[in-house]
Amino acid sequence: MTRQLLTEVFNPFPGKIGYFNENNLTLKYLFILAVFLFPALTVPAQGNIEFIENKGQWDSRVQYKGDVSNGVFFIRNGGFTVVQHNPADVARMSQFKHGLNGSGKPLAANESLVIRSHAWNVDFIGASKNLKLIPEKPIPTYNNYFIGNEPSKWASECRIYQGITIQDVYPNVDVRYYTDRGTLKYDILVKPGGDVSKIALKYEGVDKLQVKNKELVISTSLADFKESAPYTFQAGITGRKEISCKYVVKDNVMRFDVKDYDPTTTLVIDPQIIFCSFSGSSSDNWGFTATYGPDESMFGGGIVFDGGGGFPTSPGAYQTNYQGGPFDIGIIKLTPDGSNRVYATYIGGSGEDQPHSLFVDPLGNLVLAGRTNSGNYPVLNNGALAGSGYDIVVTKLNAAGSALIGSRKIGGTGNDGVNITSNRGSATSLQRNYGDDGRSEVILDGSGNIYVASSTQSNNFPGTAGFFQPTFGGGTQDGIVLKLSPDLNTLLFASYIGGSANDAAYVLSLHPTTGNIYVAGGTESGDLLPNSQTGTIGPSIRGPIDGFLAIINNSGTNVIRSAYIGTDGIDQVFGVQFDANGFPYIMGQTTGTWEILPVANPPYNNPGGKQFIAKLQPDLSAYVYSTAFGSGGLTPNISPIAFLVDRCENVYISGWGGFFGTDNGYNSAGTNGLPVTPNAFKSVTDGKDLYFFVLERNGVSQLFGSFFGENNRPGEGCDHVDGGTSRFDRNGKIYQAICGNCKNLSAPPRPLYPVTAGAWSTVNNANTGGECNLTMLKIDMDLSGVRAGLQSSINGVPRDTAGCVPLTVDFTDTIANAQSYEWNFGDGSPVVTTAIPSTSHTYNAVGTFTVMLIAIDPTTCNIRDTSYVRIRVGNLEATLGFNPVKLPPCASFNYRFDNLSVAPPARPFGPQSFIWDFGDGSPRVTAGPASVLHTYVAPGTYNVKLILQDTGYCNAPDSLVIPLNVADNVKAQFIVPPTGCIPFDAVFENTSLAGQTFFWDFGDGNTSSVASPTHTYAIPGTYNIVLIASNPNTCNLSDTARFTIQVLDAPTPDFSFSPVSPAPNTPTTFNNLSSLDAVRFKWDFGDGDTLLTTSRAPVLHQYNATGTFNACLTAYNAIGCPRTICREVQATIIPLVDVPNAFTPQSGDINSVVFVRGFGIAKMQFTIWNRWGQKVFETNDQNIGWDGKVKGVIQPMDVYAYTLTVEFFDGVKTTKKGDITLIR
Repeated sequence: MTRQLLTEVFNPFPGKIGYFNENNLTLKYLFILAVFLFPALTVPAQGNIEFIENKGQWDSRVQYKGDVSNGVFFIRNGGFTVVQHNPADVARMSQFKHGLNGSGKPLAANESLVIRSHAWNVDFIGASKNLKLIPEKPIPTYNNYFIGNEPSKWASECRIYQGITIQDVYPNVDVRYYTDRGTLKYDILVKPGGDVSKIALKYEGVDKLQVKNKELVISTSLADFKESAPYTFQAGITGRKEISCKYVVKDNVMRFDVKDYDPTTTLVIDPQIIFCSFSGSSSDNWGFTATYGPDESMFGGGIVFDGGGGFPTSPGAYQTNYQGGPFDIGIIKLTPDGSNRVYATYIGGSGEDQPHSLFVDPLGNLVLAGRTNSGNYPVLNNGALAGSGYDIVVTKLNAAGSALIGSRKIGGTGNDGVNITSNRGSATSLQRNYGDDGRSEVILDGSGNIYVASSTQSNNFPGTAGFFQPTFGGGTQDGIVLKLSPDLNTLLFASYIGGSANDAAYVLSLHPTTGNIYVAGGTESGDLLPNSQTGTIGPSIRGPIDGFLAIINNSGTNVIRSAYIGTDGIDQVFGVQFDANGFPYIMGQTTGTWEILPVANPPYNNPGGKQFIAKLQPDLSAYVYSTAFGSGGLTPNISPIAFLVDRCENVYISGWGGFFGTDNGYNSAGTNGLPVTPNAFKSVTDGKDLYFFVLERNGVSQLFGSFFGENNRPGEGCDHVDGGTSRFDRNGKIYQAICGNCKNLSAPPRPLYPVTAGAWSTVNNANTGGECNLTMLKIDMDLSGVRAGLQSSINGVPRDTAGCVPLTVDFTDTIANAQSYEWNFGDGSPVVTTAIPSTSHTYNAVGTFTVMLIAIDPTTCNIRDTSYVRIRVGNLEATLGFNPVKLPPCASFNYRFDNLSVAPPARPFGPQSFIWDFGDGSPRVTAGPASVLHTYVAPGTYNVKLILQDTGYCNAPDSLVIPLNVADNVKAQFIVPPTGCIPFDAVFENTSLAGQTFFWDFGDGNTSSVASPTHTYAIPGTYNIVLIASNPNTCNLSDTARFTIQVLDAPTPDFSFSPVSPAPNTPTTFNNLSSLDAVRFKWDFGDGDTLLTTSRAPVLHQYNATGTFNACLTAYNAIGCPRTICREVQATIIPLVDVPNAFTPQSGDINSVVFVRGFGIAKMQFTIWNRWGQKVFETNDQNIGWDGKVKGVIQPMDVYAYTLTVEFFDGVKTTKKGDITLIR
């Protein structure tokens, strides 16, 4: 099987800049990249972080390196090193590489780009010297590194892994580094016998390390990086038990304070990391809605006000320019780790356009539902569906964000997609929260059909005839339910849902087995869907506003059942979801006293809570349980935004509470008093935050509660959502849209927002209007149970499922969140149980085998999860081969490709056994064993691939790749250093064009046919190098290049010294006797002192201790070839010290500075005082004396006192005091 080969051909850092120096980590930099260093930065990683092994290409202390968002992560034996670049500087690098400066103008000569960066070390203090690094989850590709002209920095086949475990960092304490959905994480596992008190992490190079709101805050010159409160637990037969754990910091050393844990059970300390990013818009950009893609990418939607087109649209996006009017829709897609923009686009016309809900299909196409009053909103084949005023819009954008798949504008003569009023000021009728005017939802079924729940004020809404409620019910508005085909070409049905007063449909969900539509919302009508409530939990309306839940068949022709949901207060339903067994769950708000059920064994609840959750019987006949949470005030705390029931039947809610400034027109109780859990991201609120709540299955307990947002001053801003849905995915990850970091109402500065370093945009660039930014937040609650994701790999190729007997297959659980794994290989062999998420198995028989993986974690709600894959093993193997043949004339690029593949006798090749890929982007060709013809349109090197696609052969889809150089003529050329020192390892870089074969003559009788050889010259001389490059498919057939190199011997160093027999306290004279070809010298006197010089004059050196010293002289010739000679030199030193009693600072001679004089002085402290006891001079260096000045001013002629303490080389100490006369 073929492997992908990645080759790094540049040094990612300038030669004089590195993260590691001789002594320690270099902690702060300004990277300055001149115009000629374009390729000096790598791009941030996307998806899983790849840990690449170090085989000599990096500093020897690095074991593995991973590229993270806007930086690098190095794993060392006893810790790790983090490097982060300024995201804005990295973004400007893209322009710089294309010859543009930050203003988009061409670069001036010698113009440079500054990349601001910060690096820090984290070391495990006292880590074991016997620790062991275990790489995990290898991927089939590898990297090759050819860094500069230094072969020692070249490394090949550097393997890549997705996780690294360091075993026994301390006794029975392991550390595991890995990627969790695009985010770098590390877990600390304290096994039985391990001592958690010994774990200590030293942070070196940070500006400040502190604990704030339970988070570890790492302050750097770029930004504050955060690790949230450590989530710590122990697993047992009764489940996962959370353990109290907090950070403790002192002197930049972080430890864990763990309370009441069982030392006989493994303890897991798991710091979570938050992903949060601004949109990056410089125009005012309000946050409305968010959702997730099939690859866990994030989509955010909001409105962008006219600010000169400041939304960060991407090249090739559907609408890259602002379309006019007060505001347009802005859509942005981020990578799964939030580090990069995939695309961003406007969608709109010349009026007001809003997104209310987003949903993504399995192919990555985005469906948007919202409203518009733009007459020119972009539509396709809209027909007569559009009305006047505001209309509902449903738009489907392709996966690249570059074109519409479908778009419809639907409405009547009234306002559609508006709940009560488009104005926002105070609670009115059903509009009880800020943003409720845009509350609606879009979802898709398994066939791609599109469903919308919204509101209409039109009595002539199109498409309602023949469905469950064809006519307008009355009041100001009704709810409306729509179903459209996947391409939006057909409105399959539309139906009102309303009575004689005001009604609104907010949310909807499809029953997992029947496909019936469950629609929910709010109503003032006592006659909503008459004759459908009998036998339900809500046969009649109870308060001025009730919620409702209605069951509609999938064709929209019949209301199966409906129920009022409420108290004697104001109640509305804002979420409906199903569990795996088809039971519906609802959530919403109340101002009444919510009934807690069952009474005998009540679920978790907060007395007086105004946010309700309930599980119902599928026919709406009874509650399974019903509960409420909140602070116990008179009004709701939060406006609910997202709702989920996971595979474990845990219930998730997100929402926001509070109000902007001092105007609480919607009577929000705010987020004060809401319950939080110990692992909260933010446990203290300003009353105006986002809030996340997770309820355990059957309402047993609160699993999670946390605030999120900035800290606003009283009377200032509020973390909020401007209307629309956000979503949890099925695994409990929230994809939340926020209108964040708006300007202060009074005076700056506005508060810091908790965006994460390395996110797409960590700066709110908005400078117009409210100066808000669509903010996108993704959090994994990690509460949805164990999961299994079985993947096979054959010969390093992931997801390969077929091969030839005997066949060895590597199996991996790609999710890897279980405690143990059971592997059934389907061939009758015993079931294998492992503690790690990978194993291998060899099949020795032909057949198709179903492999089953069971991932097990007894501490989770579902305990076990199963995944399958089918492996096909055969014995009919084909051998691939082909030969390219150039066809005349020679100047043309016509080729014939002869298929030389060999089939087994039992199965000859058929007419469609192969696929040819000619490597030039032309369509692939399906063919049999016969030759095929192809013409290339331009010269170049093309990787021609022959693929065996016939699955009747066990090695399908094997492939063979041959590089083909297509050119008129071959041109020989190469690069090699012109000079070298023997033994000279000459590295020849072959830069020939269109060469197929090569012949080298190194000029010393040796030859080679390697493309880019290395040759050693052992004898000095001048050598004429010849390269002949040949290609039978070119017109000139071959070409020759020549170059001359000079190889020199090193000079001969020599020296003498005197006196040979040492004289006490006498300097040694060294005489340079080196050969005449030496041009520079390095003296090393053996006592730590050295001298670099180009002079051959004698050198005097005074030794400071008695002993025998290894003195060396290194001589260099003109090209730097070195050779060294050493001789032993003896010295005798008798310790002496003295201080002159007078000096003349202004004389300019030897007496102008007063020094301590002596021999054998190892340490000293020399202090001089004036007659008033003021210190005028102090030194501990014998070579530094006093020049009679203090702060540059010559002192008066006088007598000065001194004190001198000395320690000689033999350890003897002495003290001397006396006077010095300054003479002027």
